[in-house]
This record gives sequence, C-alpha cells and structure tokens, in this order.
Amino acid sequence: MSLTFLDQPLGSLACDIPGATRIFHAFNLDFCCGGHKSLREAASRRGIPPERIAAELETLLAQGGSHRDWRSEPRERLIEHILSRYHARHREQLPELIRLACRVEQVHGGRADCPHGLADHLRDMQQELESHMLKEEQILFPMFLSGYAKQASAPISVMRFEHDHHGAALEQLHHLTSGITPPEDACNTWRALYRGLNELNDDLVQHIHLENNVLFVGALAQ
Repeated sequence: MSLTFLDQPLGSLACDIPGATRIFHAFNLDFCCGGHKSLREAASRRGIPPERIAAELETLLAQGGSHRDWRSEPRERLIEHILSRYHARHREQLPELIRLACRVEQVHGGRADCPHGLADHLRDMQQELESHMLKEEQILFPMFLSGYAKQASAPISVMRFEHDHHGAALEQLHHLTSGITPPEDACNTWRALYRGLNELNDDLVQHIHLENNVLFVGALAQ
C-alpha cells in the first residue's frame, strides 16, 4: 500500500483519484471545507485508521477509472459549470425542500422523531446561499473572467469563510434529521424530503470542493 496518500490533502486526493469523493462520503470525511487537511489528520479525528482509507484509495487508483479533471479545463468552462450545475440547481432545490419540510412538520409534529426546526433551518440556508452565490456571480467570477484573479485574494478569503458556514449548516442538517435517515414508517412525503436533502448535501459538498480545491487554488497560483 502506498503511504504517500496519508499526508496528502483530502482536496487534492478528491481531484486526483476517480471515485475518491464517494469513499470520503462513506467515511464522512470533509473534503470540501476541510480539503486542506491530510488524510491522516482527517481520518484520525474521526477515529478511523487512515491506512484503511488509503488502501481503498489505492484500489480505486489501480482500477484505472476516469473522471473529468477540472484542473485541466479552462477557468471559463469551470465557472460556467458551477453556475449551471450548482447555483441554478440550489435555487431549484431549496424552495421545494422547504415546502416538504413544512408539510412533514405540520403533519408529524407530534412525533419525537419529527425533524423539528428543519424548515426554518432550510430557510436560513437558502438566504445564506443566495447571498453567497450573488457575491460570486456579481463580484468574484467577473474578476476571474476579466483577468483580475491575482487581485481576488480578499474576496476568495470571504468565500472560503462562508463555505465553512455552509459546511456547519450541513452538519446541523444531519443533526436535525438523524443523518438524513427517515424512520422506517416514514410517509412518502417524508421520504421524498430526505431524498432531496441527500441530493442537496451531495451537491453542495461537490460545489464547495470545486471552488475551494480547484477554482480558488488555480486563481491564487497565478
């Protein structure tokens, strides 16, 4: 087994190894906001032997899978992808998730396992995400596209800070929903809500990963 993985940042491994993000998801390792941490540090903090994860990564690498490496793509194409795949998608996801959460809380509010406060939490997430995305669309991304990436270190720092807040919001989302796991007797609305929450979680994690570990890193390296 290659021990070189142990001291590499999670964000770099997520970019380098096809399928690595799926493994990180399975072990609940934060490769987006916490992408600067080494595999050794991140796994140890979770109480997981880092060698176990390194072995799974090595297996993936040996299988020779492929994925789109956005580090080799033009910055304009990556920004277009972020806008169409993630910004637009989040704006579609959250209103429907809020509606479903309100319905579940209204119908099942008397149950101890009801996700009380979920709708309000999703409203807060929607407001914070919309403000964040507008800053990127109106300030940061135009700077990148106009050739001023070298002058963008301050707004990048702000965006990274806000990404940390989004990561904390996802942790709270998991807390409110028992790890986004519906009870066995959950109704169809409850199950649809949690399927949507899992999709939102995965999309937002990948969104932050592409910005923190690819777009921002590339801009600051100029």
